[in-house]
Amino acid sequence: MKIYTRTGDEGQTSLFAGGRVDKDALRLHAYGTVDELNAHLGLALAHGLADDLAPRVAAVQNDLFVVGADLATPLDAQAAWITRTDEAQVERLEHEIDAMEAELPALHNFILPGGSPGGAALHVARTVCRRAERWVVSVGHVEALNPAVLRYVNRLSDWLFVAARFESKRKGAPETTWTSPHRAG
Repeated sequence: MKIYTRTGDEGQTSLFAGGRVDKDALRLHAYGTVDELNAHLGLALAHGLADDLAPRVAAVQNDLFVVGADLATPLDAQAAWITRTDEAQVERLEHEIDAMEAELPALHNFILPGGSPGGAALHVARTVCRRAERWVVSVGHVEALNPAVLRYVNRLSDWLFVAARFESKRKGAPETTWTSPHRAG
C-alpha cells in the first residue's frame, strides 16, 4: 500500500464516515492539533518517563486517537464502527490527577515550565493541548460535537500539568517558581 493517495492535492481531505472538507477547516485544525499533541507525548516518552507515568502517557496517546477520530467524524454519522470519546476517559484522567497530586507538594506560586527533560516535554504537550482545546471550542461554535471531547481535552491539559510536575519530582528535578518583576523586596 502506498502512503500517498493524491486525493488531497486540491486542498481537501476526507472525513471519517464520508464527506470531504477543505484542509483548513476548523475541524481539521482541531484534530490536527490533537495529532500534534500525540506526537509531543511520544517525544516525552522518548525521554524515558518514570515507570509509573509512562504507561499512563501511552494510554493518553491511545485516547487521543479516539479524540481525533471523534473530531474527524461528524456527530450525525451513522457508521457502526465509529468510536467516540466518553465520560469514562474523563473520569480516568480525574482519578489519575488526584493520585499524582497526592504525591506532590502544594503549589503556592506559579511555576515555570521546565524540570526534567520529560517534565519539560509534558509542559510543551500541555500548551499544545490548550491550543487543541481552543480549536475544539471553535468547531463547537459552528458544528455539533460530542461534548465529551471538550471535557476530555480540558481535563487533559490539567492532567499534563500535574504529570509534568510528577515526572520532574520522580527525576529529582526542582521546580522553578515564577518571580514577578514587580514584586517588592
